[in-house]
Amino acid sequence: MAPGGDGVAVSSLDWVNRLADETSPYLRQHADNPVDWYPWGEEAFDRARREDRPVLLSVGYSACHWCHVMAHESFEDPETAQVMNELFVNVKVDREERPDVDAVYMDAVQAMQGHGGWPMTVFLTPEGRPFYGGTYYPRHRRAGLPGFVELCRAVDDTWRNRRQELEGQAERMTEALRQSVLVAGDGDALPGADLVAEAAAGLSAQFDREWGGFGGAPKFPQTMSHEVLLRSFSRSADPDELAIVTTSLDAMASGGIYDHLGGGFARYSVDAFWMVPHFEKMLYDQALLARVYLHAWQITGEARYRQVLDETVCYVLRDLRAPGGGCYSAEDADSEGEEGRFYVWRPEEIREVCGDDADAAIGWYGVTPAGNFEGANILHRPVRGDLERPEAVERARQALFEAREQRVRPGLDDKVLTEWNGLFLATLAEAAAATGNDDWRSAAVELAEFLVANLRREDGRWLRSWHAEAGNGATRLLGFAADHAALVDGFTRLAEFTGEARWVDEARSTADALLTLFWDDKQGGVFTTGHDAETLVARQKDLLDNATPSANGASALSLARLAALTGHDRYRRAAEDIVRLLARSAGAHPTAFAHLLAAVDVLAGPVTEVAVVGERPDLVEVVQRRFLPRTVLAWGEPYPSPLWEGREPGRAYVCQGFACQRPATTVEDLEAQLDPA
Repeated sequence: MAPGGDGVAVSSLDWVNRLADETSPYLRQHADNPVDWYPWGEEAFDRARREDRPVLLSVGYSACHWCHVMAHESFEDPETAQVMNELFVNVKVDREERPDVDAVYMDAVQAMQGHGGWPMTVFLTPEGRPFYGGTYYPRHRRAGLPGFVELCRAVDDTWRNRRQELEGQAERMTEALRQSVLVAGDGDALPGADLVAEAAAGLSAQFDREWGGFGGAPKFPQTMSHEVLLRSFSRSADPDELAIVTTSLDAMASGGIYDHLGGGFARYSVDAFWMVPHFEKMLYDQALLARVYLHAWQITGEARYRQVLDETVCYVLRDLRAPGGGCYSAEDADSEGEEGRFYVWRPEEIREVCGDDADAAIGWYGVTPAGNFEGANILHRPVRGDLERPEAVERARQALFEAREQRVRPGLDDKVLTEWNGLFLATLAEAAAATGNDDWRSAAVELAEFLVANLRREDGRWLRSWHAEAGNGATRLLGFAADHAALVDGFTRLAEFTGEARWVDEARSTADALLTLFWDDKQGGVFTTGHDAETLVARQKDLLDNATPSANGASALSLARLAALTGHDRYRRAAEDIVRLLARSAGAHPTAFAHLLAAVDVLAGPVTEVAVVGERPDLVEVVQRRFLPRTVLAWGEPYPSPLWEGREPGRAYVCQGFACQRPATTVEDLEAQLDPA
């Protein structure tokens, strides 16, 4: 028995059951804590109002290392839990399932502390208004941080003895959150391609010319910024723009942030040279990184970029794929209670596994007796840009991979998130088209079918999350704007890849739902939550790119491309309105608005619409194999669009604004129209 929040002895089952049936693996990890956790919902706030207590909101995610640290230090400690239960109503949130809740209170924490992160710890009034917050707090005071119990008692004292001051702070903070969605747009002005060039110049100024990427440690891949540079290069042919991208891609693929045995990337590097990663591997990173390596391969023809693309997609389809075709969210940094244990090696381990090939592997992967991570070695490639493995190294790699498979794997976050799967669907469809990989084609179609079957209610409303153990699998959580935007792009690119009209229909119905449920009729742009969703203390707009594209940037790009395929002005007007709203900020802060800048690039045009009519796979392949960032492709089954009107079979039509050049009947004719001298 342990003390509950009302001071009465309660069986641990009373709180185990609150989280045990949640769809989030992260919440279920906390189901047996001695903390009297509630999931986010009215039940928790009703109790807080009834008992006049603050709410202690803890936000994290399954692959978050410091979330696990705080859990071990505090939430699993009976004495700490007793204090939490006596003083607060405690609410646990998975930020990946509830980005709306996370965004509201992360804005508050950043305003209070000047920085944010996870785990996020926020104290709220019973009405949900934030009055104090931060990130990780240790069990006992250290490194300038108060101990967590000490903090809890201080908050309680303020709540009981200085309530008016505290509620005033909460009211001011809430009003600031509500005002944060108000953005001054640029009126009727629609930016042109010069804004993309301006952004590329800004990125060049921030570029780390020695190690690639932008800024210092910790260093994130910033894939969307690299995509801006590739788009700018497609217009300018400026070798410096391409060099920024290739330098970064070579440095990342040679560093420890890349998994040289199993493929895929860790979330970020704790240093400036990509050596020591934070070892968690996220689905969204694989989707976005595979995409930029695909585009680099299409532009340069360099085999090393194709190799990274192949290995990254292989990692996802091997280790993150759910039965039925969906993709799981992430793998943890930790295994057996240690960060990175699954991934690191000592020389003697390599010699034992690899035998006669050990010396080749030790030299190739920069292994030393001293190691580069807590006495062990994170495998990396000391010679940057050289990934084509000699036979002995490849034999050793396979042996090491098979030996590693016998280790205890990092924890798997096996929920399926609509947004992240939409991102990967778009990449997988585009990559399958460019490479002609039939296995990837099957996986892309199966993934799309999984989403349609499992993440959409019978009434057509998209949902956020799915988990095999959660009832029928579908969460109760309504999908967000970012989910819809990612799906529109994924379905559109699948239609361009397969030539199946049904995927255009899916893209259109999802786009219509996006504009119906999320559009701001007063100012433009999309809200994070739908008009039918739960009301929070502030209704946010996701404006800035973070680890994933912002909902508004993703919406603008997906709607602009869908408009080019279908000829529907509603989609183009919405995309233009979002760009007008944010263009002023995008030029000044390209890393924060990179995905929006991709929409600017498309809308600035000219967009090339290609229609291949009849059975001409040779002509379809000409388009699919190229990096053509301002081109859309219609082929296969006709659907409502001006691109199909009056077209003769056996020909390819290259159009701009649906006005077409002479029909191309040969590969050479089409190549000449797509690649004019």
